[in-house]
Amino acid sequence: MAAQCCCRKAPGAEAAPARPPPEPPPALDVASASSAQLFRLRHLQLGLELRPEARELAGCLVLELCALRPAPRALVLDAHPALRLHSAAFRRAPAAAETPCAFAFPAPGPGPPPPPLPAFPEGPGTEPASCPLAFRLDPFTDYGSSLTVTLPPELQAHHPFQVILRYTSTDAPAIWWLDPELTYGNAKPFVFTQGHSVCNRSFFPCFDTPAVKCTYSAVVKAPSGVQVLMSATQSVYLEEEGVYRFHMEHPVPAYLVALVAGDLKPADIGPRSRVWAEPCLLPTATSKLSGVVEQWLSAAERLYGPYMWGRYDIVFLPPSFPIVAMENPCLTFIISSILESDEFLVIDVIHEVAHSWFGNAVTNATWEEMWLSEGLATYAQRRITTETYGAAFTCLETAFRLDALHRQMRLLGEDSPVSKLQVKLEPGACSHQACAWDPVDATHPSGLLPCLWLAQAGLSPHKGVNPSHLMNLFTYEKGYCFVYYLSQLCGDPQRFDDFLRAYVEKFKFTSVVAQDLLGSFLSFFPELKEQSVDCRAGLEFERWLNATGPPLAEPDLSQGSSLTRPVEALFQLWTAEPLDQAAASASAVDISKWRTFQTALFLDRLLDGSPLPQEVVMSLSKCYSSLLDSMNAEIRIRWLQIVVRNDYYPDLHRVRRFLESQMSRMYTIPLYEDLCTGALKSFALEVFYQTQGRLHPNLRRTIQQILSQGLGPSAEASTEPDAELARAGAEAGSDSAALLLGDEAPSSAISLRDVNVSA
Repeated sequence: MAAQCCCRKAPGAEAAPARPPPEPPPALDVASASSAQLFRLRHLQLGLELRPEARELAGCLVLELCALRPAPRALVLDAHPALRLHSAAFRRAPAAAETPCAFAFPAPGPGPPPPPLPAFPEGPGTEPASCPLAFRLDPFTDYGSSLTVTLPPELQAHHPFQVILRYTSTDAPAIWWLDPELTYGNAKPFVFTQGHSVCNRSFFPCFDTPAVKCTYSAVVKAPSGVQVLMSATQSVYLEEEGVYRFHMEHPVPAYLVALVAGDLKPADIGPRSRVWAEPCLLPTATSKLSGVVEQWLSAAERLYGPYMWGRYDIVFLPPSFPIVAMENPCLTFIISSILESDEFLVIDVIHEVAHSWFGNAVTNATWEEMWLSEGLATYAQRRITTETYGAAFTCLETAFRLDALHRQMRLLGEDSPVSKLQVKLEPGACSHQACAWDPVDATHPSGLLPCLWLAQAGLSPHKGVNPSHLMNLFTYEKGYCFVYYLSQLCGDPQRFDDFLRAYVEKFKFTSVVAQDLLGSFLSFFPELKEQSVDCRAGLEFERWLNATGPPLAEPDLSQGSSLTRPVEALFQLWTAEPLDQAAASASAVDISKWRTFQTALFLDRLLDGSPLPQEVVMSLSKCYSSLLDSMNAEIRIRWLQIVVRNDYYPDLHRVRRFLESQMSRMYTIPLYEDLCTGALKSFALEVFYQTQGRLHPNLRRTIQQILSQGLGPSAEASTEPDAELARAGAEAGSDSAALLLGDEAPSSAISLRDVNVSA
């Protein structure tokens, strides 16, 4: 008997949805080793078995493809050294869509069980059994490998076929295994995936580029009592088989295929939304979001058209989740630590809601133009908050984020290449003439892209740049400023909303480049095209895209002055002389009645001015320390960073207590960084040794790296970071911490807290 698990349509009863029509080859993505330009991916099927005791995922992948030209010699997919390929096979697929295949999961035995086996429909008109294919795994970059599968020589163009890959994945950057002790309930193991930007190639072999989208289905077997969820429009639990079935009916890129499994319980919070959380967190999550998510969805629909994904559910993940939130379709992932910070929770969820239109429906074709998703989603988020909470609140939040943008600019420098909106993912230097080929027009006779052919020939492949390193506030806030500038050009936010609505309708379920957006903008507003607004001196569209440094123009935030002016006034009081008189005036301001973003902005200004005179820090502590200690973690961490950066020992016990209670990257890394750049390195080491058992291994290794570099090579506790640590820093999701925790720990006094962003 089947029982619904997510209140979504059950797959299987109705006919399979129509496959998307043939499309032109996708944009070239230098972060992908795949031969995506030579094939059309129609659908992918996954059979997955979760093995938490071995920290292993066993999978069977069925790719439904068409070659775009006759007799391609090989199919090249993105993969990862964490994947162990057991077999590859070929099967001719019927021209019409067939019922999704079933998967057979092996019974436990004396040795390691093999991956699942596919079971295809039988009967008249079905295709014969599959035949084996040769395959090889080769290096590509430090964040992935290339998997080359040899294809039958007689393959015809535009004729559907299937490639079947059986594999296991261990120590994969995309798959985070948590022991029960790392969950809130301490009852059951927990696992989640995080594919953004280029991690899902370690979850399953794929065209790991946002330029390629397809529908997908999955069958998942998990230990008894473990709830499984995926980013899918349809979901069902088959009790008699003990498996979950999922189907995503709309095409999505590989990075948006997401899975979570653990001790999760649901609660409805609206007519098309529910929250999932561990039982002890569910009442809090429900009370915070009941009713309001539907308000945000309705506001977004009024602005940008119908919500196309069916349900909008939210799952709260343990503190080990490496970023704040991730916009997986139908199922937003969000870190549970944010529940105590109401305003941050509101903004983060609304941002992920906005991604349903900008990012999920219309996606940047390459990671070099991530602003097309993040800048537009940030603009849409602020239009939604303006409609729901008013312009003053939106301007306050914008001022807070732009303040952080300028802080990040001081950290990276105004000439940093990552401050461009069109960031170039430069491949490694190479002297081989073949690498100058345009792979769109000319491939090697093998059918492979030139740099991949060189790698397989034993020559030096491109190393590339990890796209996760490009996740920064320029992508969000400079992108937002450009979109806001476009809205100002047309003179009316409502007219610009109409344009964005038409843009989404035109490009939904596809991937775009900047010219698609800007060309559509000028076509929608022909009067602006006639005025050559794209060529205005100093504000040229091309300059917006390719100039380094700050935004060319920033929004007018005067509507938020009622909230930002008190912050500026209080900051000025604390930096005025004489101190006694200033402190007396400042203490009369009751910040307990302030919004969280006001208090956070005030503390950020004090952080920017640190180290402060000791008498100022003493007065600040006397005035605020006890009050701030009762506030949410976003406030407390800022005050504690002031304590650490100013070596204020009387409040150091609060730092210890905070670190003893936190398991999240976003609330631990900033403090350990500050501790290790100041005079409190031994204190940091002592606290870490007392708390490391409660931290996820990836976070533990990152902190060890910070301690190692902060304490120097003679420190007894320092450990040499290994390859997995490097991946943990570089590929821990879309957190901008990846900018600074890749190959080396940061040494700047500007903390990672200053550059944290949601996906």
